[in-house]
Amino acid sequence: MRLGVHLVNFDYPGGPAAIGPTLARVGAAAEAAGVANLSAMDHYLQIADMGLGDVDAPMLEGYTTLAFLAAHTRSVELQLLVTGVTYRHPGLLAKIVSTVDVLSGGRAVLGLGAAWYEREHAAFGVPFPPLAERFERLEETLRIVRQMWSDDDGPYEGRHYRLAETINSPQPLRRTPIMIGGSGEKKTLRLVARYADATNLFAGPHSSPAQVKAKLDVLADHCAREGTDYDRIRKTVLWAAPVTADAEGGKAFVAQLAGYAEVGITEVHVMPFAAEPVGFVERLGEHVVGALGAL
Repeated sequence: MRLGVHLVNFDYPGGPAAIGPTLARVGAAAEAAGVANLSAMDHYLQIADMGLGDVDAPMLEGYTTLAFLAAHTRSVELQLLVTGVTYRHPGLLAKIVSTVDVLSGGRAVLGLGAAWYEREHAAFGVPFPPLAERFERLEETLRIVRQMWSDDDGPYEGRHYRLAETINSPQPLRRTPIMIGGSGEKKTLRLVARYADATNLFAGPHSSPAQVKAKLDVLADHCAREGTDYDRIRKTVLWAAPVTADAEGGKAFVAQLAGYAEVGITEVHVMPFAAEPVGFVERLGEHVVGALGAL
């Protein structure tokens, strides 16, 4: 099982001036630890109920952050977990992710979801349509980015988006993986089967491998209907709770993940909630990465 680190807290000792140097050290620590994926949230405002401060706590723009991390890493994948479909026009999103991929030497992943944080949309004046429309926009966005990352540079005509040309130069250095976040059985997992390379589900102390397996079974059914090879879909989870990464806590965490590995999960993303992410990543390398890799 691979390990990803999902950055959610940017309130570091030393204030805003410390954010850049801290993230540079996170990148170096992730490489040394054997972390497979570095991700950040895609939000304008901090999520108040995560215990990381109110909405005025520091929050970085996601793709700018990935570009910075690209310069301070060599091999880890880079993505947002996940981009809300409402935050950027899909043509620009394809261009942005292509740029991250080119500048990182082919390490970008596009994470996409239907968006949910209405308060930040209102705060920044970004339209927040009803859920059904957001899912329509999500599917159109998936079609647009796939077209822009192909040899087809012709127009795109959809219900919500119309592009006269889908020119994208330079193209990504590799076939950029697409991850869809969420566990909705009727829409989200159907979109995974139809368009994506990876699914991201929630797991934690209050979930069980059986619950995740039930979602994967639904995904397998969608794959069968869509003619998609279920085995090629990367199955990942975001661990929605703090992880203690010392020797004892790391051993307990790996033991919890064993059941998820048995049902097909191949990657887990963990969050450094504390304001010392470098030490957290270093401890993951010492106590977690190797043991997870053996599952």
